[in-house]
Parts: sequence; structure tokens; C-alpha cells
Amino acid sequence: MQNKTFSILPLLLAITAGIIVPSSASFAAGHHATKPAPHTTKPASHRQAAAAVNAQPPLAAQTALAGSPPALPAKAWLLMDFDSGEVLASANADEPLPPASLTKMMTSYIVEQALHSGKLKQTDLVSVSQNAWCRGSSTESCMYLPLNSQATVIDILRGIIIQSGNDASKAIAEHMAGSEEGFAKLMNAEAQRLGMTHTHFVNPTGLPDPEHKSSARDLAILARAIIHDSVDYYPIYAEREFKYNGIKQGNRNALLYTDPTVDGLKTGHTEAAGYCLVTSSKRNEMRLITVILNTHSAQARADETRELLGWGFSNFEKVTPIQPNTVVATAKVGFGKADTVAAGLGAPWMLTVPRGQQVQTSVELTPGLEAPVTKGAVIGKVVATSNGKPMGETPLVAQADVERAGLLQRTWQHMAKLLGK
Repeated sequence: MQNKTFSILPLLLAITAGIIVPSSASFAAGHHATKPAPHTTKPASHRQAAAAVNAQPPLAAQTALAGSPPALPAKAWLLMDFDSGEVLASANADEPLPPASLTKMMTSYIVEQALHSGKLKQTDLVSVSQNAWCRGSSTESCMYLPLNSQATVIDILRGIIIQSGNDASKAIAEHMAGSEEGFAKLMNAEAQRLGMTHTHFVNPTGLPDPEHKSSARDLAILARAIIHDSVDYYPIYAEREFKYNGIKQGNRNALLYTDPTVDGLKTGHTEAAGYCLVTSSKRNEMRLITVILNTHSAQARADETRELLGWGFSNFEKVTPIQPNTVVATAKVGFGKADTVAAGLGAPWMLTVPRGQQVQTSVELTPGLEAPVTKGAVIGKVVATSNGKPMGETPLVAQADVERAGLLQRTWQHMAKLLGK
């Protein structure tokens, strides 16, 4: 295959000017490698006009933990707090929709977890079969792996995340599971484990299939798992470009170029799915995850994400209900050398709440606690509420060891208990 060179300069200029219009060569999700439909050859002005005609009506929030959430022209959207997994605002959060190349978040997550567990090594070589090979169609997202070549797992991972390569996704699926169908079984098993209850994967790419669906909530759950579980590989999601086989391609997440707080995750686009985007942004101590599904243009998905992030960071704040290293309660201990043990937080605890909202806490200790008790053992929990609504909870752990009393002392304690002393 003849080498090509793609420059990122035009993309940067377009972003700076605020006039990003996706060309057929920069679709964010995989399309079938077939001859482009007639509408893909129309001038940019015609494509912009068509996008405006096909725009979804503004979709108001169906759930929101703060006032005046935006209404966004998409089929579904969601804002999630990363730390707690709490959905701060959403619309059609559980509607199964075509996810396009957002699918590849699960493909990359499975690769990352295999690298973490040692099932894969970064230097392992992955072969490119006839099925995986991209034939160079301008309507398909490709890493441009040569036919019958081999690439390292870490290059394949970058090709999936940054270049949205269908060829990279298919090649790693065949390498890990023998076939795309076999890999889809791994994807669905992982989705079930993560609690993605409105998701079914058919392939590792997001190529259209009537049975291939996911929801905004499920995709946010997956994004949260990637950020939490793939610490070593998550920085790849923020990389702006990747060069392979002499071809340099830019990351299609426009916010990576304009918002330094954004560090991932994935774009997607097919005719059925519309333009999709899952993004994460961290400002100060707060990280938020956004999902936009089926809006009308690449510019729209970026603009709607900016609006959602702006609303989230403006309307919510982090609070610390209980300071670390604080004795929260004293738990009674039966049949121990000590009658009580101090209970405190096992780890620092922060909550994301609407700005200015007061938080109350209540303590629930484990009933009938008996020695021996090991320092660090969970012996209860603290529940946070605001205006009577649960806001979160965290474990309480023993702050010291409590050894079991000797036989004579236990006998006396038991008799005292019977006598009500």
C-alpha cells in the first residue's frame, strides 16, 4: 500500500477558527469500506446545511441534581461525577442507541486490562489478516496497517484510541479471541461485569449492526472504568496525534486542542449513530464525564460537550463531610480485652454536591461486634444526605486492634450481659 502523509495543521487551523466540518477522510467512527454515498461528495456548505436540517430538537434534562441544566440537540446525553459515579444530569440515559466508534472504548479497555494482568505484553506482535486490513476507502477509519504485516500491541492500542482504526480493532480481536465474534463475547461479558445493562456488542469496531447498541449511562460507566482501571494507559486518550506506516493522523476529539482540562476519551460517527462524543475533564479536584449521542455534526458534539461541562463545573462543588484522621464514633466490642474501639474513615472522603448545599451525616455501626477486631476492618459506615436525599456513603474502619479476651474474662462478660450489666 502506498504511504500517505496527513498533516494535522489544517485540523488545528479549523479548530482555532471554530469551523470544523468533518470531511469524508476524517469520520470519527468506522463506516463500511464501500464507495462513498453521493452526499459525501457535496461541497462543505451543502453538508453544513444538511447537518442543520438533520439536527435533533433540543432535548431537556429528565434528571438533574441542580437547577437550569442545558437542553441539548441530541438523542441522549449525560453528565456524571467520576468519583462517585453519580449522574448529575441526563436525558434518555438508558435508551439503547448505535454507539459507532464509542464501541472502541470497550475494545481498548479489554486490551488495557490484558496488559495489566500480563495476558498481553506491549511488544507482542499482532498479525493483520485479510479481514482486518483496511482497503484504503476514505469512508472508513483506519490505522493503515499493511496487509499480512505485524504491529506491536502498544501501537495497535494507540491506533484504536487515537486513529479509531477499524483495522487495529479487528486485528487485536482476532489476536485475543480468534475472531470478531469471539471478541464480542468478551466485550459483552465485561459489559455485564461493569453493570452496563443496556448494552450489547456485536463487533469491536462499532460498524453498523441492528443488534449493536449501548446507552449514555453505560458508556459513562465504561469511561469511568477506563479512567480508574487503566491508569498506565489512560494518558493515550489525550494524545493529539499518532503516526504509523508513514501516515500521521490527528485525534478527532476537538476539545483536546481547545480545553487543557479535557484528557479523553472517544469520538464516534456513522449515519445511524450521528455524531457522538464521550469526554472527561478534570478541574481542580473535580472530574466530570460527559456523553453526547446522535447529534448532527462534529462541531455540535464539541459545542454541546463544552456547554454541559460548563454547567457542571459552575453548578457543583467538592465537599469533605468529615475530615481525615477524625474519630467518627466509638463502637462497642463484645468479648474483647477492650470494650470499645474507635471508628474512623478508611480513606479521604469527598462528595460532589450542588454549590452551597448543606450536607448532613449519620453513622451506622455494625451491631453485635465481637473480638477479635483487626485495625482497618470495616465496622460500619457514614451516610451523607442533603435535604433528606442520600448523597453518598463511605466505610468506617476500626482504628486499632482489639484482641479476644481470655476464657475467664469472656465468661464474666457473658454473665454480665445476661444480667443486663
